[in-house]
Amino acid sequence: MSTTTAVAPLTTADAELLVDAARSAAEAAGVPVSVTVLDAGGHLLAFRRDDRAVLISGETSTRKAYTALQLNAPTADLVDLVKPDGPFHTLPTALDRPLLFIAGGIPVHRDGRLVGALGVGGGAPAQDHSFATAALDRLARLAR
Repeated sequence: MSTTTAVAPLTTADAELLVDAARSAAEAAGVPVSVTVLDAGGHLLAFRRDDRAVLISGETSTRKAYTALQLNAPTADLVDLVKPDGPFHTLPTALDRPLLFIAGGIPVHRDGRLVGALGVGGGAPAQDHSFATAALDRLARLAR
């Protein structure tokens, strides 16, 4: 008989920590951003857009988080897959889903299980990815 251990879900407190950590990293770089955190079911746990962030960053942060969640991979790792010669070239148009293949979305795992995703929008793709990574690192440090 195998046993299954429950994994604690991503909480609102976790989501707020991720938002604050991503925004702190972005603020230190002088980049106004939007940050979205989704739970494992794709439901919004937290969202914040800096006053000076471009309006579209709210949408891009949410779509990046959703893409990272659905494909269980950082969006930075998926960019080449949807290029014209990539194996998933038609994926963005084949599905009626809000996918966005731009760096800045990262899945969130706990005990090896997918529990949610984080998306950052507003900076250059590499910046957004670094802000999201910094936030995930802070959550991991506090979980120890």
